[in-house]
Amino acid sequence: MSYEAGSNECRGLIEAKESLIKAMNSLATIKNLDHIQQRLREIYNELEKLHDSRRIKESNDLN
Repeated sequence: MSYEAGSNECRGLIEAKESLIKAMNSLATIKNLDHIQQRLREIYNELEKLHDSRRIKESNDLN
């Protein structure tokens, strides 16, 4: 993890995103899996949006 997460939700999202990155890297060398790679990227992007929302909410809660 590149930084310490502030909440359980953020930690969970970070761990899920890291797992997806590992899965995408593992599958990168296997032929004919572009469609799976694309779906994993879409899920990653969805998790990134959720994580951004959590960070904003938690930042606002601190203020």
